[in-house]
Amino acid sequence: MQNENNTPETAQETPFADDERDTMPSLEEALKAAELQAAEHHDAWLRAKAETENIRRRSQEDVARAHKFAVEGFASELLAVKDSLEAALSADLSNPENLKNGVDLTLKQLSGVFNKFSLTEINPVGEAFDPHQHQAMSMVEADQPANTVVSVLQKGYLLSDRVIRPALVMVAKPKDA
Repeated sequence: MQNENNTPETAQETPFADDERDTMPSLEEALKAAELQAAEHHDAWLRAKAETENIRRRSQEDVARAHKFAVEGFASELLAVKDSLEAALSADLSNPENLKNGVDLTLKQLSGVFNKFSLTEINPVGEAFDPHQHQAMSMVEADQPANTVVSVLQKGYLLSDRVIRPALVMVAKPKDA
């Protein structure tokens, strides 16, 4: 016979319930720990967000500086060409041959600067008309095949394979037109 105080139900509940209360943290303690962890994660997120914003701002400043000073090397090289032109203009003009030689040297100097910075000229006489590199000013009758560049009115220029100014050209008409 079992007495009322020693029923299987109460015998199992009483010892375990006290042990569970002693070993399990209270709900308040668990909530405080979770709130502390959430605050730490929020702080880390805010710091990461601020760092990302700083990196974005520095990158924008770097790009702006790169755009602003992109032509600095080219401009520095052109200063020598300008100096040569000024020297030619201030020279004694009594001998036209000296002036011509000075201008030729200055043109070679300018061509060297253009080559250094991958600036190449488009001079397509005798080539087929290319609307990507040439701008036709008119069509003329010529002995050359149709759509061939007959003459160049103004040379064009490429900067590293990108057209910065198309060549102004005269193009041969088709013979039957």
